This record gives sequence, C-alpha cells and structure tokens, in this order.
Amino acid sequence: MLAAVSIQPSPSVIAFKALYSDHHSWLNGWLRKKIGNSFDAADLTHDTFMRVLTNSDVASLREPRAFLTTVASGLLSNFYRRKKIEQSYLDALALLPAQDIPSPELRVIILETLLEIDALLDGLPGDVRKAFLWSQLDGLSQADIARQLGVSISTVKRYIVRAVQQCCFGVNR
Repeated sequence: MLAAVSIQPSPSVIAFKALYSDHHSWLNGWLRKKIGNSFDAADLTHDTFMRVLTNSDVASLREPRAFLTTVASGLLSNFYRRKKIEQSYLDALALLPAQDIPSPELRVIILETLLEIDALLDGLPGDVRKAFLWSQLDGLSQADIARQLGVSISTVKRYIVRAVQQCCFGVNR
C-alpha cells in the first residue's frame, strides 16, 4: 500500500498566489483605464504577473500595488513603443506601390526584426543610436553625423561600430 505524501507549497508560491488573488482585478482595471482596451490590459496584466513570478521575491514585498504599478508601467512603456513602431511600419507600407508590398508572412518577419533591432538599440547611449540610425536610415555621411553631433569623425566611426556590434552580436560595451 502506498503512503499518502503531502506536498506543501513553498512560502514563495503561497505569497505569489496571495499577491495574484488580492491584486489581479485591481491591476487589470488600472491598465484598462490607461489603455482603454480590455484585451491589451488583460495581456499586460498577465505579463506583469509573469515578470513578477520569474524575477521577484514576492514574500518580501511591503507595497505590492506600488511594485505591481512599477512593473506594469515598464511593460506599458514597451507596449506603447511597440505600437508606435508597428504604426510607423504600416505608414511606410501604405506609401509603397501595391506590387512592392511584402506578403503578410514577410511583413510579420520584418516587424519582429524591427522590434528586435529597437530593443537592441535601446540599450545604447543616445548619440550612438543617432549616429547609427542617421547613417543607416538617412544615408548621412560620417562627416555630416560628426557635425550634427559635435564630435570627430573617428568618434562617429566608433559609435557606428558599437551599434553594429550591438545589433549583430548583442555586445554592448
């Protein structure tokens, strides 16, 4: 005969369950007011609790709503940033002749790539990011970029190399 084994949840699991049950509805309502869309609010609420579950010591929280608001605000900022990139991409597509518009599958791949590049460039200092974008998107020469940033051409070269390294290899020095 098998003996019954009682497995007790860990204190962190108990604390997370309590946090979730006590604050899920409140957080979802807060996000719904911010976004004005219950579907996106539900997604961000879920993402907030997943971030908390994987990265936080819930048992030691003294101000859970302030903590959840901080986590959700960061995710909300990323949400708006993503929406802005998506809209810019759609605006650019609208300017293309019909025969040049990529397939839906390719559009998804391009958008995901743009979002990945944005995330990689986000960790770089402003002037490094500007130099890279001006050279790649606007076609500015290194001399023009140096003039606009008030730095030397060799500094612009270093900036561009740093941004390329970050985009290709995730190397951020």
